[in-house]
Amino acid sequence: MISFDKSICGNYDAASSREWLETNGIGGFASSTISGSHTRRYHGLLTAATRPPLGRITTVSKFLESLIIGDDTFQLSTSRFSGKVDSQACQYISRFRLDPFPVWNFRFGEIELEKKLFMPADSNTTVVTYSILENKKEHDVLLEIKPLLAFVDYHHLQHEDPRFQSDFVATNGEVGIRPYPEMPEVFFLHNAIAVETAGDWYKSFEYAIEQERGFEFQEDLFQPFVMRFDLQRPAEVIVTTEQNTKPASRLEKDEIRRRRGLVKTANAEDETMQTLALAADQFIVKRGSGHTVIAGYPWFSDWGRDTMISLPGLTLATNRRRIAREIILEFSKHISEGMLPNRFPDEGEEAEYNTVDATLWYFEAIRAYAGKSGDFKTVRNELYEKLSLVVAAHLRGTRYNIHVDTDGLLYAGEPGVQLTWMDAKVGDKVITPRTGKPVEIQALWYNALKIMQDFAMRFGHSEDASRFASMADLAKLSFNAVFWNESAHCLFDVVGNGERDASIRPNQIFAVSLGHAILETERMKNVVDKVEAELLTPMGLRSLSPHDPAYVPYYRGSPFERDSAYHQGTVWAWLIGPFVDAYRKVYPEREDRIQEFLAPLAGHLNEAGVGQISEIFDAEPPHAPRGCTAQAWSVAEVLRASATLS
Repeated sequence: MISFDKSICGNYDAASSREWLETNGIGGFASSTISGSHTRRYHGLLTAATRPPLGRITTVSKFLESLIIGDDTFQLSTSRFSGKVDSQACQYISRFRLDPFPVWNFRFGEIELEKKLFMPADSNTTVVTYSILENKKEHDVLLEIKPLLAFVDYHHLQHEDPRFQSDFVATNGEVGIRPYPEMPEVFFLHNAIAVETAGDWYKSFEYAIEQERGFEFQEDLFQPFVMRFDLQRPAEVIVTTEQNTKPASRLEKDEIRRRRGLVKTANAEDETMQTLALAADQFIVKRGSGHTVIAGYPWFSDWGRDTMISLPGLTLATNRRRIAREIILEFSKHISEGMLPNRFPDEGEEAEYNTVDATLWYFEAIRAYAGKSGDFKTVRNELYEKLSLVVAAHLRGTRYNIHVDTDGLLYAGEPGVQLTWMDAKVGDKVITPRTGKPVEIQALWYNALKIMQDFAMRFGHSEDASRFASMADLAKLSFNAVFWNESAHCLFDVVGNGERDASIRPNQIFAVSLGHAILETERMKNVVDKVEAELLTPMGLRSLSPHDPAYVPYYRGSPFERDSAYHQGTVWAWLIGPFVDAYRKVYPEREDRIQEFLAPLAGHLNEAGVGQISEIFDAEPPHAPRGCTAQAWSVAEVLRASATLS
């Protein structure tokens, strides 16, 4: 349980810098800050996935809540609008905790109120309850809730719109509203004593992080009605796209039981591992008949690269092997021209295949799954042939000039396309094109070939095994001949087109960290030492050495400035996983040191995205968190690396 007392909750800035997240396993989510003040366009009470896991619509943005005690009215909600911050409510928040979902305690003299909020699994539903915990003098206490509606694509902001249909249908214990015919109807299931028509636009809500990021940051929200509750009994509001749901109390019990089951299944004994196990679950969502991984909240969808990198940590380290199998099989349906999709767009049905490494990470994910589960039957019967065809497609050549060169190494790239994980692009400008033979792509290609050799031998395909072994041997021989930078005692980042890029980047760590390492053993320690000396920070690895003229120490400014800094120094938390693997390989006696590498990221669970790990951090102290507040591969790699210590 993560908990904050009044020293944090009562401070608007501190409370507003910590964000909570609830997810529903089908792509929908709810999120905001401890203070209740929205700081992002993505904050909302119910962002529904209308085409799971995508088609996400921010339906209900928030509740304006007031507690009425006798003649006095107290605000429970906080907002920033028209250039002003209404932070009065923060003074009443005595405690916030994840237990296992967001819970607030408010103190009004002798009266204590508890608010809970959660999303049940597999449903576009958010449940909010309010209960009086203490009322010694038995004051009459009423609660007033004003829902504020957005009903826009979750990337967008709402503005007063004459097309917005404000009519709603209220029956006993239910209110239904659909402002636009193309959007889902949302129901408010409640136990209010009264529902009264309002019909007001609240203007110019302001979102500080959007303003800081250089985006549109003002929004208008519509308030259709007011609900009033007598708190002699708990107040319940279920906001849902489903007309029939279980009672709030049953939904709460079921969800608590489900989350406790996840912790038990993961064998998570200490608090950090329990928090990570629950964090991991928030990224696993349904796609078709199987599952996939949301790359990050609040704005990413499911990406092939992120899914495959994250799979071992999110599913295998938490003992959810069935989910791992479903993800692997689901993605096997989307292989095209020997490639795994890079991402599934929010709009449209066509997957995008602009990636060279997602496919190679697929081999590693399957290896990890088979090794953990012992399920080689699935690999033999459903995957081996497809993987063989993937290798063949790379030999022939596939999209974006991806092909195996005569030296056995994998070439990738063409003008205007970003194919590696360093994929920032501003307009037509690719910030780190890395066209040619990127170092980690060779490491992954060799690893994939050795995995196929192992599978072929296990399944009795001796000719295949011999062929894969020969290809791997050639790749390794060529790699060690051309990638070693003798003057820097490390690896070049990209080789090709008559040039060798000597930028000190973290990509070289994969030549050591992967199970089948392409780098000669006697050079591994040099690479690990170089990465530790120039790239390691408490929050992960820098994406570029501080000694490089192109180094950018802070990830901030306009969208162009941020995208330009994305892989030019910015720290990536997920890279701590491969660094730990490589460090353990060359320094097996230093387990205590490895614990030191992971401790700061465990502490980060109390910051930024509460109970989560951020996507990126500034390259220089104090290494402020940036980007997504909850990133799948950040959580996955910390979880995986931590699990190996237990």
